[in-house]
Amino acid sequence: MATHTKPADTYSPLYFLASLGAGGASVSFFMFLMFWVPHPGRPVPIFEDILAAFNTGGPWLQTAIVIAWIGIAYFVFLNIKLLIWNLSAFSTFKRTDAYQKLVSSNAESTILAMPLAMAMSVNALFIVGLVFVPGLWGIVEFLFPMALIAFAGIGLLAVRLIGRFLGRVLSQGGVFDVTAHNSFAQLLPAFAVSMVAVGFAAPAAMSTSPATVGISLVLSTILGVTAILYTLLAASSAVSSMLQHGTAREAGPTLMIIVPIVTVLGIMFLRQNHGLHTTLDVHGSDGETMIFLTRLLAIQLAFLGLGAVVLRAQGYFDDFVMGAKTSPGSYALVCPAVALSVMIQFFVNKGLVASGLIAKFGIAYWSVTGVAIIAQIIAIALIIRLGRQHFGTHTAVAVPAE
Repeated sequence: MATHTKPADTYSPLYFLASLGAGGASVSFFMFLMFWVPHPGRPVPIFEDILAAFNTGGPWLQTAIVIAWIGIAYFVFLNIKLLIWNLSAFSTFKRTDAYQKLVSSNAESTILAMPLAMAMSVNALFIVGLVFVPGLWGIVEFLFPMALIAFAGIGLLAVRLIGRFLGRVLSQGGVFDVTAHNSFAQLLPAFAVSMVAVGFAAPAAMSTSPATVGISLVLSTILGVTAILYTLLAASSAVSSMLQHGTAREAGPTLMIIVPIVTVLGIMFLRQNHGLHTTLDVHGSDGETMIFLTRLLAIQLAFLGLGAVVLRAQGYFDDFVMGAKTSPGSYALVCPAVALSVMIQFFVNKGLVASGLIAKFGIAYWSVTGVAIIAQIIAIALIIRLGRQHFGTHTAVAVPAE
């Protein structure tokens, strides 16, 4: 008898990465508004700035604004839709034997994809408020404490999940399979913590209340440093296992998880620096920012190259992206593409342009920005392709139970 199934029917917490990728795509569209729409006196563009630019700008700017509006609206909708689906599916999954097997293995850390996606959704909804809600900036100081509370709740969830995992594997010998640690999959907790950290840092860049800025700086620093330490420890131990056993094929995309971690923490540092400048009178130069962003971009390019070499050697794209095989870990490919696009936008505008090395909207500007847009298009293509693979309906043959 023929039945209609889809790969997502066999649930994994890694499907939270589908929601994460959609949220990241919305951020990449916000970059158009962030750096192309004038917003004097404010660190970010708001509805009024965008509308004024649309009414007075040329056809190219108007086109960019319309594309950004559509992109943000669609991908935030997809982000929330997939988050709700995942929360429902995860609730059902927790009542299965498969969940009990998961939480007694290395893969327990994949549950951290849940707070990671939740933190991204809060960031995405804040972008929606800035872009589509008139007058929001007038009450933004009342929204920052609410955002801090939301991120605190998500952060506590992440810490509890990490504590449960580390408490189990570090208190008992032999429960962590070192031979299965041959990927960067164990960096997912660090990614989750860094996403909460960048959320905590947002008020530092936008608030005028010293108390709010101070809380934002302290909390984001604590979580940011924690994420860096976790990344270094998990990555170094994983490299040793990969050298001995090779890279786990289905976890190959995790080799590039460093890319989104670097982008998220990089934005956190930029937000912190803005708060230090405007509230605490601590000043850094544009040249220093340019070198800082260049170093971050260099790290990303190194790990993108590493991941591409390994994935190509393993034939990953032929099987799991363009082929018939499916793996929920494939969604980890979306994050590096989005993260690279966003990082290049910051590198160009906050680095090269701000330091005076290139002119805004010149040939050099569009040459480098074009790379960011190509990475963005790749991310969108992956979201569409993986969505069809994992959430589309396929025909399968049901074998009667013996």
